[in-house]
Amino acid sequence: MPFFDLFKHDNDLIEVSAGGTLFRQGDDGDVMYVLVSGEAEVLIGDVVFEKCVSGTLVGEIAVIENAPRSATVKAITACKFALIDRKRFNYLVDEVPGFAIAVMRVMAQRLTKCDLRVIQSLS
Repeated sequence: MPFFDLFKHDNDLIEVSAGGTLFRQGDDGDVMYVLVSGEAEVLIGDVVFEKCVSGTLVGEIAVIENAPRSATVKAITACKFALIDRKRFNYLVDEVPGFAIAVMRVMAQRLTKCDLRVIQSLS
């Protein structure tokens, strides 16, 4: 089962209108989110690092590291996000092995994209 399927029937979704902000770089963060519907973007400063579509995970670094938000997430269109707090995150990691792998895959893909940006900026 794709990890996104774990969240598509959540009742308590966070709604963000087009142009609105889910969270800002530097904010405290103890939850992460899965974009259930809509389109959003991840920004560091004014640079768009990722376009998000349904199934995209955001905010995972703050939950894993217990650190301030490293980026801002803004809604391009009206969005709905499922919330994953630390308790739910720990449960999913323990009970749904595919979830932990999906989170690691997302982080690895983002790290690879960041590495490529650095290499390109040095060229």
